[in-house]
Amino acid sequence: MSVIFFDVGATLADARVEPDGSLTLRPRPRVMAVLDTLHDVRTGIISDPGPGAGAASRAAAALHETFPGRFTDEALVHWGAKDGRGIFDRAVAGAGEATAGDCVFVGDDARERAFAREAGMRTAADPVFARAVTEHRPVHRAWVEVPDGRGLPELTTAVNDTEAVVERSVSERLVLAMVTTRGAEALERAGFPVDLQEPVDGAPMDDAERRASEKFISDLLARGEAVYEGEEPTPRTTHIVRSEDDGRLTVRRLRFR
Repeated sequence: MSVIFFDVGATLADARVEPDGSLTLRPRPRVMAVLDTLHDVRTGIISDPGPGAGAASRAAAALHETFPGRFTDEALVHWGAKDGRGIFDRAVAGAGEATAGDCVFVGDDARERAFAREAGMRTAADPVFARAVTEHRPVHRAWVEVPDGRGLPELTTAVNDTEAVVERSVSERLVLAMVTTRGAEALERAGFPVDLQEPVDGAPMDDAERRASEKFISDLLARGEAVYEGEEPTPRTTHIVRSEDDGRLTVRRLRFR
């Protein structure tokens, strides 16, 4: 059974220390909705409460106040520095029958995610992708085009309805995002062309991930929106499919309009 461990600050919530020393957490966008979808998954915490005596107690109190009933298994709550794989090894050891490969760490910090992977865990950069990672589905960086006649607010609405997160806007017509293949398909259907790039964290794809990526490409081919490299594009062609030396299929967008 999968176990998903979340970092708190800048991942689940934004933290603020009050004048009396207490901690206030404000859930980040989409987090509560994501947690609602994970009712069938064991969830825990791996987070640094900060220095000082009583820091862990204050963090725990704020966590339970902000997310009541969400993180109730104390064996899955780990407070401490994430400056090496040690805290992640301890989290795996306390996860019962779950193996390291069953455990996912969700955190915004790439260095911390690297430590988690050293401990054998899977990782996600944003809670939006927690379910996808438990299902061994890849998360890619991607360029997303905002076509003429559409705007960034419309893209935001489309992103919020699927497995996608905007990292930054390059212009009014182009954004860099993180997205699963399922999310990419949803954005394409909503009219926002997607150019998939490398997997987030550079994690190698296993068989399930490869099948998911190849399905995205096969759907493009089935809709007549992609041709293989070397073939003549048609007026409907938006993507070129390339076969890599290791047999993987990759896709690139012809151009941004």
